[in-house]
Amino acid sequence: MRRSLLAGPVLEVAPRLLGMVLRSTTDEGTVAVRLTEVEAYDGPNDPGSHAYRGQTARNAVMFGPPGFLYVYFTYGMHFCMNVVVGPDSTPSAVLLRAGEVIEGVELARLRRNQSVPMKTDRDLARGPARLCVALGIGREGNGVDLLAKNSPIALLDGVGFDGVPATGPRVGLREAADRPWRFWIPNDPTVSPYRPHVPKKRA
Repeated sequence: MRRSLLAGPVLEVAPRLLGMVLRSTTDEGTVAVRLTEVEAYDGPNDPGSHAYRGQTARNAVMFGPPGFLYVYFTYGMHFCMNVVVGPDSTPSAVLLRAGEVIEGVELARLRRNQSVPMKTDRDLARGPARLCVALGIGREGNGVDLLAKNSPIALLDGVGFDGVPATGPRVGLREAADRPWRFWIPNDPTVSPYRPHVPKKRA
């Protein structure tokens, strides 16, 4: 994977990630997934982006060069991860939403069964939080260079996807929810179900 391939506009780079492989190696072993669903976030031009209001300690990785991993903790219980894209200092990122486990299935099953029972292997990495669990990626993954030689978390070309991706609104956003910036491989069973944001009712 060349860094220049990730340096373009986020809406061009995001669908290119479909079919690529993310491989994570820990002391437990290696798990790799073929990416099947992603979401684009366009920094200061996007009210749905963590970088919309500027740089913070939390989102600092987004303001660096492309090809690095931005991991964040959400809802007090889940990790989610993004690939930083676009030119250096332009805080665009692509949320990795789902994938098909193609290596290390047994380890992925073990990790997922620790907290959430599953019905089929389709669900092993189906959704951004499940994807992190299956790959064993947590806070320590934040800032990892996905393109560095011998990186413990690596983004690889894989088999790619040469079809036309499906597009639709991003999942669970309060702002800019109508932008069709979610991309996925049509009819792939590992793609997560769409859920719009539901405002919390005051008691």
